[in-house]
Amino acid sequence: MTKRTYIIAIILLIIDQVSKSLMEIYLDLNQSVVIIKNFFNLTLVHNTGGAWNIFNNYSFIFVIISLLAIVILIRFMFTFKSNIRNNIAFGLTLGGILANLADRVFLGYVRDFLDFKIFSYDYPIFNIADIAIVLGVILLIIAIIKGEDRLDKNSK
Repeated sequence: MTKRTYIIAIILLIIDQVSKSLMEIYLDLNQSVVIIKNFFNLTLVHNTGGAWNIFNNYSFIFVIISLLAIVILIRFMFTFKSNIRNNIAFGLTLGGILANLADRVFLGYVRDFLDFKIFSYDYPIFNIADIAIVLGVILLIIAIIKGEDRLDKNSK
């Protein structure tokens, strides 16, 4: 992958950390502000587990998983074809993992604030890093389906 991948990861990390810090400044813990009634709120929560409260209060498990994911991700970065989509995919995924890892290491929890209710289902509250990870993984799946997960002799 290119320098672009790392730049995307760093920009994502900064955007995520700034957005979380702004939520900490303007919202009290567990405070909810309605943005779109019955659909979207800003709700500040401190998540010590994963989505749907799995492994709640076991943040160290997610630190270990994140570190392993970073190692695996960096290893695979160099086996995928270098193109704009793959650079973005790896940048988003790496940046998202690093952003949530920073929260877990320095705070002991992840700050989440995007709160959606979709068709009466109150979806788990998440953050920008989570969005980046999901989008990055989707783009990587597309690359695998298109056969862009393998370098050939003529690839750069």
